[in-house]
Amino acid sequence: MTWTNYETLKVEEIEPGILLVGLNRPEKLGALNLQMLDEILDLWGSLKHNLDIRVVILKGEAEKGFCGGLDMNEGVPVPEYTAPLMFDWQTRLGEIELFMRQMPQPIICVIHGAAAGAGFSFAMASDIRVISTDARFLCAYVNVGIGGADMGSSYFLPRLIGAGRAYEFMLTGRIMTAEEAMNLGLASRCVEREELMDAALDLARTMAAKDPLALRMTKEAINHSLGCAGLEAALAMENRNQIMMMMHNIMEGRSPVYRKR
Repeated sequence: MTWTNYETLKVEEIEPGILLVGLNRPEKLGALNLQMLDEILDLWGSLKHNLDIRVVILKGEAEKGFCGGLDMNEGVPVPEYTAPLMFDWQTRLGEIELFMRQMPQPIICVIHGAAAGAGFSFAMASDIRVISTDARFLCAYVNVGIGGADMGSSYFLPRLIGAGRAYEFMLTGRIMTAEEAMNLGLASRCVEREELMDAALDLARTMAAKDPLALRMTKEAINHSLGCAGLEAALAMENRNQIMMMMHNIMEGRSPVYRKR
C-alpha cells in the first residue's frame, strides 16, 4: 500500500511492518489545518484493518517542534460558522484520538520541541512517547479562550500522570518540561534530539518482531482496562484475549504457552 496522495502528512514504510508518519507542515510548526484533519482521519481509518503494518512512528517535520496545535487561520471552518458545522468539526477533532486508540498498531510518538494543544493530544493518544530533552507540552486550550479539556485531554492526561497533576496543567495552561514529563511518567524515554529516531526505531523493531495478533490483543486490553468498570471487566477482556492467542498459536503449529506455565 502507498500513501502518496497526502500533502500534509509524510508517510513511508521505512522497514517491513514499521510505518513512519510525519506531520508535514514545517512552515507552520506542524499545526493542524482542515486538510490535515481530513488526511489524518483517512490515514488512521485505513490502518484500522491493515494487517501488514505492525507499528506506527509519529513525528513532526518542523525543526522547532512536534506540533504547535490548531492552525487558527486554516484549521477552523470560517466564515461558514453554524452550530451544526462547528459540532461536526469539533467531533472530527476528537475522532483523531479515538481512531488512534482503535487502531491495532501501537503508536510511538517522537516529540521534540513544542507539543501544544492538538499536538499534546496527539502525543497523549499515542501508546508510547519518546521525547528529546527540549520537549515541552502545553494544554493550550484554556489559554486561547476555550475550555481546558479538548481533544481527549480530560480522558488521557489524568490516566497518564494522575488526576492531581492533570488538574494543574489543564486549569493553568502552563508548560510541562521534558524533566517533568519523565518524572510524571508521561514519557518512556528522554534522549538528545539527534538520538530520537534511533530510540523510537529500537522500540518499533522490538514490537514489530512480536506476533502481530499479540500486539493487537495487548493494545486492545490496555485500552479496555483504562475505561472499564473494574477488575472483573478487565479480567473478562484478558481472558478472551489469552484464549484467542492460545488458539492462534495452536493453529500456527506452535506449542500452547499455557503448557509451559
